[in-house]
Amino acid sequence: MPKEFYITTAIDYTNSAPHIGHAYEKILADVIARYHRLKGEKVFFLTGVDQHGQKVQQSAAKEGVPPAEFVKGVTQKFVDLWEKLDVKYDEWAATTDERHKRVVQGMLQRLFDEKQIYKDKQAGHYSIRQEQFLTDRERGPDGEFGPEWGQVEFREEENYYFKLNDHKEWLLRYIDNRKDAVIPDFRQLELRNAVEKLSGDLCISRPKSRLDWGIELPFDKDFVTYVWFDALSNYISFAGYDPTIDNYEAQPKEFRDRWSKDTLQVIGKDILIPAHGIYWLIMLHSLGFPDDQIPQLLVHGWWNLGGAKMSKSAGNVVDPELLVEKYGAEALRYYLMNDIVVGGDADFSEERLVTRFNTDLANTLGNLVNRTLNMAHRYREGKVSQASLVEKNHRECQLLGLTEVHGFEEAFEGGAPKYPSLKPYSVDDAVHHIQAFCFHVNRFVDLEAPWKLAKESPESERLTAVLYTLAESVRVIAILISPVLPKAAHGIFDQLNWKMEPELSGKEERFHLDDAKWGGLPDGHVVGKPVPLFPRIEL
Repeated sequence: MPKEFYITTAIDYTNSAPHIGHAYEKILADVIARYHRLKGEKVFFLTGVDQHGQKVQQSAAKEGVPPAEFVKGVTQKFVDLWEKLDVKYDEWAATTDERHKRVVQGMLQRLFDEKQIYKDKQAGHYSIRQEQFLTDRERGPDGEFGPEWGQVEFREEENYYFKLNDHKEWLLRYIDNRKDAVIPDFRQLELRNAVEKLSGDLCISRPKSRLDWGIELPFDKDFVTYVWFDALSNYISFAGYDPTIDNYEAQPKEFRDRWSKDTLQVIGKDILIPAHGIYWLIMLHSLGFPDDQIPQLLVHGWWNLGGAKMSKSAGNVVDPELLVEKYGAEALRYYLMNDIVVGGDADFSEERLVTRFNTDLANTLGNLVNRTLNMAHRYREGKVSQASLVEKNHRECQLLGLTEVHGFEEAFEGGAPKYPSLKPYSVDDAVHHIQAFCFHVNRFVDLEAPWKLAKESPESERLTAVLYTLAESVRVIAILISPVLPKAAHGIFDQLNWKMEPELSGKEERFHLDDAKWGGLPDGHVVGKPVPLFPRIEL
């Protein structure tokens, strides 16, 4: 049996509410997961929340509630938002989960027993915001620590350390040998440059005397594990990993069916270095994961506002929940997938969100569906037929390019020669191609002018062929847009009166990429009446 396509996102930190960057990452992963399901693949999509750490403990204390109660409230905000945004995940990772704790403690014990973790005393400057000791490399040209580190104080403390530096040469070889370890490729180059500068080991504990909200070290009850050994491990703890087994091939079948080098981890550029690109990959290697079982990292950029990075402290955070309430989930999903190139940054614009919705969805796609169904009812009482003109000459098919429908298949798999610039997982390119396809079909309507054909010869075979071509085009478009606009895709199928079985209503199983081929609607199929899919947004 083929393996599941396993996709994860970085888990969200429960010390703050969701913002537009969180929404973009989850929607991006959801679209990719839906695309693989569209191809008929089995998918395991994991997301969740990171609930431990000193900042969480401090925030809970300020509110006068236990940390567990504090994170429960913030966690619910994330859960509610993903439901509103139609993000369909298979498993929810919460780092307070007992399954997760067992895996983390098992990993730590193994590495401690193998002498890869040791105890030492460290004195140095400590960033309270980032919860880590700093070195001279973090100082600016003026010799001071920058504002990104927040309050910095001098500390002397005994802790446990993971022998990170022992694996530096392995990580360099791995990056050199696997050209797609990180997407896009310029992020892989950034990672390699960072690994070259790697020196020293990683502090992986905090004394309970100042932090007790965390997972206790199994070999020393006076310490809890530091956030990265805790949070990063969720990717395997919720996939069925057994830390007591050091041989990957002996891992439970459930885990082996999910985990491989094809596992995709979707993260923001700010946590590539050092967390995911260095700490996480070395952690996996140290646990005995072979090179061909190291996951692929898809690194996205930031959404900025007015050219500046969004941040809570700067007061320029965009609340996705307010946008959903104002414009709807489909409008936000479409805008976020359309307006940023994966890997790059983009400036968020509410005005552009509205413009894209009105132009691409209301005026182009919505109008196409509406006029197609209206004309089918006006000229053929809703019946579309495969006229011999279509069967024999494929005139309309050739004009539309429907004999070779290109959409998500191309964008995700690299594309045919005519699309050489497309890269894997470039969702924006796929969306742009579907935009062009919709525009092409609308142009076909204007060129053929069915209203003129109806006046000249109401029963003509040509008019029959044009109406079938339009209905079939709309059906194919619905399949192609379903990963990005699932509700709109269902709406189109409903209006086409297509695949109306009760067990398929609202289910992803209604759409298959193999069905995005010409000729799916049978001869004599009767379509439904149009209902506005995308009412224009009036500012």
